[in-house]
Amino acid sequence: MANQEWRAGALAEAARLGFDLAGVAGVEASARLALFPEWIAAGRAGEMGYLARRNEDGRYLREAVREAYPWARAVLCAGVVYNAEQPRSTAFAGDGERGWISRYAWGEDYHQVLRAKLEAWREWLRAAAAGGEEGAEFQITVDTAPLVEREAARAAGLGWQGKNTCLIHPEKGSWFFLGCIVTSLEMEAEAGLPDRCGSCTRCIEACPTGALAPYAMDASRCVAYLNIELRGTIPEGLRAGMGNNVLGCDICQDVCPWNRRAAVSAAPEFQPRAGMVAPRLEELAGMSEQDYRQRFRHSAVKRAQYAGLRRNVAVAMGNSGNPAFLPILQEWIAGGDAVLAEHAAWAARQLEAREAREAREADDKGERERMAGGGPDGGAAGRRPE
Repeated sequence: MANQEWRAGALAEAARLGFDLAGVAGVEASARLALFPEWIAAGRAGEMGYLARRNEDGRYLREAVREAYPWARAVLCAGVVYNAEQPRSTAFAGDGERGWISRYAWGEDYHQVLRAKLEAWREWLRAAAAGGEEGAEFQITVDTAPLVEREAARAAGLGWQGKNTCLIHPEKGSWFFLGCIVTSLEMEAEAGLPDRCGSCTRCIEACPTGALAPYAMDASRCVAYLNIELRGTIPEGLRAGMGNNVLGCDICQDVCPWNRRAAVSAAPEFQPRAGMVAPRLEELAGMSEQDYRQRFRHSAVKRAQYAGLRRNVAVAMGNSGNPAFLPILQEWIAGGDAVLAEHAAWAARQLEAREAREAREADDKGERERMAGGGPDGGAAGRRPE
């Protein structure tokens, strides 16, 4: 099979398997990835030490495709839309009872769903290449391998990198998962899409922790890093910015104009499970570890772990302004989990401080109203009796 015919067949097979986007990237050095060592050195990766893994030559594995896969000649990239027809997180920002789980985690664990599709694609590729490329190599990656999939997918024409660092497609929006197959086969690369963010900075302005600059993210400040990747204590100065987000964060995508008409998935595996869209904080707090395992079985929520999710719920309760959560927080303060107790104590202080502030404001308002009505006794202040 000729290269062009084989390439066209490979992309057609991707569509048949249910991928919404597919393309081919080269393995040449990327100007964006050339900045990776500087990003690591600046501490932008936080405690995600796996991002700083190096090869035998001392170079970062994610610095270029061939640093991790020296035999690579092309990267096949695919995307699957996961967006569901449900409200945005911004609709619940002021809700004093509910938390927010990021859209990507509402359905089945995307690692498993994408890997199954990619394995089927790899088998087609291997069979189709058998005649002329015996021994060809194919390495599947789904968010866990030393490959910056977003950059490969950008080079493969699946979208442009937005100012929020997400990949944006003009018709699909940014709510899609990425998976790749690194191959030793040589394939013609796509042309990338032009940047269409223009002068818009809504994502940067909306980020509650100041994690974004144009086309760059300080992951150590990102809400999704704080409530998923970071184990242990969340920096106190960043807790208020986490709002009611208990798993991930969708804000920078929610406000993106390109997501106003984003594609919606009809795939059953990405439809929200019961209780995943804006769950009640009290309900999440009441789960035992067994409840947690059962409820989030085959779910990406498991990445946060039981202890981490409860810690996140405590922070969300502190940001809720709802004093009804104080008994739960007091119970956690007295419990045996030191990290949870510290976050619960912080949350309780936020709620108590808000109660005190609202009481003062109510007293001040009452005093102003009494004075406007003619003085403390309701008569004309300072008036001499007739």
